[in-house]
Amino acid sequence: MNGPHGPLLEPTSLRARSGELLLVTGPPRSGRTALALVLSGRLRPDRGTVLRNGRGNPARLRETVSVIDAPDITEPEGALELTEIVGEGLSLAGRRCGRKAVRRWITGRGLDEWAHTRFEQLPPRIRTRVLLDLGRAPRGTEALVLDCPDRHGDDPLNWYPAAREAAEHGYAVVVVCSPHSADDLNAPTVRIGTSSTTEDPPTRTDTLRTPDQETPGTTS
Repeated sequence: MNGPHGPLLEPTSLRARSGELLLVTGPPRSGRTALALVLSGRLRPDRGTVLRNGRGNPARLRETVSVIDAPDITEPEGALELTEIVGEGLSLAGRRCGRKAVRRWITGRGLDEWAHTRFEQLPPRIRTRVLLDLGRAPRGTEALVLDCPDRHGDDPLNWYPAAREAAEHGYAVVVVCSPHSADDLNAPTVRIGTSSTTEDPPTRTDTLRTPDQETPGTTS
């Protein structure tokens, strides 16, 4: 995939399955955010396809794949308090978003002490947990793509447990992160610009499968 100043994203193939967590790594300026947008049907690749359950449907991808914390795209406004971020997230998800609903959401996750904290001042582990939970709020969400959470702190344990928990709830979870973070974690990994994971032999393309389907989708 090319941008106005050269390659935006090198050809990359991966497979993301429901109930599993996959790390996708690459250095800065390797197209990490571009990949997140391609996987969610929000950016059209020059070549290759993104398939959901074996079918190419960008509109359906946009409905079912949440892009979490993409810089300057879905990244929340840091000056807002947690209550405001939650209220906005619930509203966008089509959920109840009044004061009582927001308070109930925050209390249910044991986050009362952070309710009036500016979002930019939240610990990275809290930030990621909140955003992943809000990403799951829209009805019909099947997959989550978390974009570069390690930019908020060097320790991947700030975000990995929350991402793994989301996968355990049945979502296909893709985390785009630095090679350094991936090296610290024992998890399936694919590098941008390649077409194989640590668990799969080299293959052509694959992505997004929902719980009621056995046929994987595809991207390249």
